[in-house]
Amino acid sequence: MKATYRAMQVTKPGSLELVERYTPTPGKGEVLIEVEACGICGADASDIEGADPALQPPRVPGHEVVGRILAIGEYVPSIWKLGQRVGVGRLGGHCHECAQCRQGQFQLCENQPFVGASCDGGYAEMMLARSSGLVSIPGELAAEEAAPILCAGIATFNALKKSGAEAGDLVAIQGIGGLGHMALQYARRMGYKVAAIGRGREIAETALALGAHVYIDTRTEDAATRLKSLGGATAIVTTIGNVEAVSSLMPGLAPRGRLVLLGAGKDPLPVSVGPLVVGERSVLGSITGTPYENEKALDFSVLAGVRPRVETMPLERAFEAYQRMKSGDVKFRMVLTMKKTRDGQ
Repeated sequence: MKATYRAMQVTKPGSLELVERYTPTPGKGEVLIEVEACGICGADASDIEGADPALQPPRVPGHEVVGRILAIGEYVPSIWKLGQRVGVGRLGGHCHECAQCRQGQFQLCENQPFVGASCDGGYAEMMLARSSGLVSIPGELAAEEAAPILCAGIATFNALKKSGAEAGDLVAIQGIGGLGHMALQYARRMGYKVAAIGRGREIAETALALGAHVYIDTRTEDAATRLKSLGGATAIVTTIGNVEAVSSLMPGLAPRGRLVLLGAGKDPLPVSVGPLVVGERSVLGSITGTPYENEKALDFSVLAGVRPRVETMPLERAFEAYQRMKSGDVKFRMVLTMKKTRDGQ
């Protein structure tokens, strides 16, 4: 095992610095992962821009991590072995003790870390992880393919499962970006009639290729009116944070339809109460999911041929990759790879 490893840390808010750190020893219930790939997610922005400058050592961001177990601490369950391919998503491992864990709602654990925010993440060659947060990675998926599924994949996969829609129902996906491009693929393969909602015709062909039956351009038509003309959506999964745009879709929900929110923002969502009551419609928030649910999403991706569309960059170009993600100039997920480039390797 190497004595040191490279990591990109947030030395000051809004910037990343390549540093060398000493390789840690996993504690009780922890494993040390040799990272192979780490996706760059929109949620990384809050971790990087809002980092605590007083934190020492500075935080390492990244929560779409795939690698192999390099060392195992005490009290780690025997299902995890040295050399095993594993992943870690945003939820860093439940505590087994809080009220939510006792009810089996591990994704709502009150004491688990948020990877890349309250504990170090995967913009690094090594990473410590709680064993309760580990996800087994199928051999059919390359590391750079599996990484985005640990966040964008599980978030949209679970949202669709919670939507209440059945095969043949109309399901709308709002926002055709890093999350939306996964949602379109899952929705099509789950047997729904899929409407993609985006801004501009330039994305129409791609949305249809990803699985949409219908593309609705909000620049040229009212999306809610179009959904109503199609019979109303049993579910709308929205991946954006613009609350006005999200609220505008509510009239397009069929009676008893559900609006499922994935875009986490701080602004209040303006919703007219009347249509909710009269049509028994509902608004639902959906977090990513448990490690077991993440494995289900990975397995379904293999079975149904769902893959994220990714661009890759090496670890030392993480800040450049992050800036491209923020600019929206990525189709559709940016992934860091940990292949060595130092000393000409």
